Amino acid sequence: LPILLTLAAALPAAAEPGAKLVADKSQIAFVTKQMGVPMEGAFRKFDAQIAFDPKKPEGGSVALQIDTSSAGFGVPMSDAELPKSPWFDAAKFPQASFQSSTIKALGDGKFEMAGKLTIKGTSKSVTVPFAIAPAGGNYAVATGSFTVQRLDYKVGDGEWTDTSVVGNDVQVRFKLTLSGLGPL
Repeated sequence: LPILLTLAAALPAAAEPGAKLVADKSQIAFVTKQMGVPMEGAFRKFDAQIAFDPKKPEGGSVALQIDTSSAGFGVPMSDAELPKSPWFDAAKFPQASFQSSTIKALGDGKFEMAGKLTIKGTSKSVTVPFAIAPAGGNYAVATGSFTVQRLDYKVGDGEWTDTSVVGNDVQVRFKLTLSGLGPL
């Protein structure tokens, strides 16, 4: 019995504060310019593993997996091209991913996360500012944006490297609804 009580007491302490992604209430969008005109697209399938306590962010971690074949602008011709090899090459690289290395609080519900973004087998360090706000009930919403250069990841390879046609800067915007996040 003393051993069972010791185990039972240790279990809650070992469990990291975590949150679950509510995928149907979340979105990851991207904005690029085509011929100078902003075009917004989105990834329709993604998942995340989140161990994060807003009161102690430095001990947290975020891992995100994005289904590259789910990218689209809502334009059938463009959407058919995005999974192909010059763009996301979804057959060879079915997932893009992000893995955090550090998270720090900036105050007022704002945070900064550093980590590795991997697309088409290329990993680069990125810094992602984000904010977390309560969203009623047991929900919170993490929002943020950052910019990457698509050519760093060979997205839009070959004839598509001309940045006068499709811009190199891609703004990534996200709104992730989380359940079970600790108190803000």
